[in-house]
Amino acid sequence: MPDSALPRSVRALCVLAVLTVAGSACSSRSPAASAAGDLSSVTLRVGATGWATAQAALRVAGLDNTPYRVQWAVFPGGDKQLQALQGGALDLVESSEIPPIFAAAAGSPRFKVVAVQRANTLQQEVVVGRSSTLTDIAGLRGKKVGYVRNTTAHYFLDRLLERAGLRWDDITAVPLSPNDGVTALNSGAIDALASYGNSIITVHQSGGRTIGDGKDILSGNFPWSASTDALADPGRRAASVDLLTRISQAYAVIRQGRLDAFARATADATHEPLAQARDELAAEEAQRPTDVVPTSPAAIASEQAVADTFAQLKVIPTALDVGAFWSDELNTELTAALTKALSSPPPGR
Repeated sequence: MPDSALPRSVRALCVLAVLTVAGSACSSRSPAASAAGDLSSVTLRVGATGWATAQAALRVAGLDNTPYRVQWAVFPGGDKQLQALQGGALDLVESSEIPPIFAAAAGSPRFKVVAVQRANTLQQEVVVGRSSTLTDIAGLRGKKVGYVRNTTAHYFLDRLLERAGLRWDDITAVPLSPNDGVTALNSGAIDALASYGNSIITVHQSGGRTIGDGKDILSGNFPWSASTDALADPGRRAASVDLLTRISQAYAVIRQGRLDAFARATADATHEPLAQARDELAAEEAQRPTDVVPTSPAAIASEQAVADTFAQLKVIPTALDVGAFWSDELNTELTAALTKALSSPPPGR
């Protein structure tokens, strides 16, 4: 699908994000980069959700000096990232399991899932405003509930409704972006919001409460998808392996003694108190340490279960074989690079 086939708002967001989010470049070499030779002319366009968490992790860990240029583009949700990837505006994106399903269901996916970032499932919540009397999911019957369509929020809200004996017909579901969801909740336009990340932090800062969450529903698998064009280009392919390796190493370095520095970067981005950011990060890494791993049959099966749920809900038009857009073609390179990088001493600062 050509870039012009994307909705105008998505094209504008892609251009704005790529132009305004700083890239990083130049010197040090990792195993993947060294094996590929000179990557100085390569530009890798990488998507992020909410804020560029991986970019900050690389900077805090001292691993942001890549031998190729990285253009980070920040989006409000993984669904927008996959649309940009499909349209040729990005080379590599991280999302939850859900956006690749919807992108593939739309037909002719121009991407492959090539790695998985294992991470925590916290801050994936259904929240209500400070003055709300709602205390649980069962109380949502007949209420207006905002949610971020085609994302983790869509999935865990469905599972929570089912556990509470409710169906989608029992609520008035209102699809909203995370930011619009917070505004609607604060204004009283909706009674509850299913969302994630910064929007949940913002609601709690204003006195909101959690009435349900997805921490035991979601898998903690966050696929990294690469465009087929990037995979066919030796330079961008090598840069992708190198960046994924650096991201995994960066979180290992942070856990080994740079959590405070990462908390400061997080607090600056989310505008939350430093102590709160540090406590949240510590809890997240304690629940499920962040790392990047090659694709596997187990990870494919996990996403297949999610796709089957959306097919049963008729949210996607037909049953989908998710294995068709997963690939193990980077597994050998990524495994070798991860093994070598993660056995190396942390970089100095």
